[in-house]
Amino acid sequence: MALCLNGLPERVVEWKDSLEQQAYLWQQGEWIAGQLPEAAGRLVLLAEQLGKQALAHSLQVLDEAGVTTELSAVSTVAGRELASLRLSAWSPALKAALQQVATDWDLACVPALPEPGRPGLVLMDMDSTAIQIECIDEIAALAGVGEEVAAVTRAAMEGALPFSESLRRRVAALSGADAAIIEQVIGRMPLMPGLTELVAGLKAMGWKVAIASGGFVPFARHLQQQLGLDAVFANTLGIEDGKLTGEVLGAIVDADAKANILAELAHEHGIPLAQTVAIGDGANDLKMLARAGLGVALHAKPLVQEQAPVCLNRLSLEGVLGLLQAR
Repeated sequence: MALCLNGLPERVVEWKDSLEQQAYLWQQGEWIAGQLPEAAGRLVLLAEQLGKQALAHSLQVLDEAGVTTELSAVSTVAGRELASLRLSAWSPALKAALQQVATDWDLACVPALPEPGRPGLVLMDMDSTAIQIECIDEIAALAGVGEEVAAVTRAAMEGALPFSESLRRRVAALSGADAAIIEQVIGRMPLMPGLTELVAGLKAMGWKVAIASGGFVPFARHLQQQLGLDAVFANTLGIEDGKLTGEVLGAIVDADAKANILAELAHEHGIPLAQTVAIGDGANDLKMLARAGLGVALHAKPLVQEQAPVCLNRLSLEGVLGLLQAR
């Protein structure tokens, strides 16, 4: 049995009935019933509404690269549509070529994906990843030093400053500010879209969920209580007599610390690194993204876009859940 691409519905998710009992191989403009004996990579296309144009453009790239493609599933996860394909070959160049044609959809082209039916771990950054703000910028704005601190934050996230240096510089600018500002920021801290769906989906899968943040403990603990996270790691602000001292207490959660936290949590729970996912947006997340089985950059800075294994630019955190359920 063959399926002609031109004759299929415009929305890929409407192909579901055709794929219920059979996978299809792409061959000479048609889907031919069959499966790859082995796959060297996997491609997942995601969008709010995934049209067959996304698949057609991707197939053209795969054809030009001589890659045999199996369409194994289409589905809707957390209100987003996706198509999952197994590939006979994978390379960074293939991933880059697919990203060049992705106009209004997100994609992941990776050697492998974690298995949702096995125990796993998701470790995410907090500021601009789990939540929509940079907490230190919000504190600084209320303390009257907003522009000064925001400029240093941007430089740090873009990789222009070492993270630890930038954090100490920003925190020093807060010296003497009223510590009550922290609760003000917590009271209006907006969650990143898709966060609650992601955490609920991970818990339903039996996965562990944690935060490793270059931000601060009160905000991370608030999220832990709100969402039932398994662990949080963040920095401690010095406070004396109700005022911020301008110091960071203890070791700073920087890029190396985040990568180490990922490995340590995985070891603690008996989870192989192949079953881990890291999510972040800044330069200080890159080591964590590289160490995880699946590293996902969310609406990331340009440097991170260039280096991250997977970039989500159109969808939000619900897209991560789609990737994990694409198998």
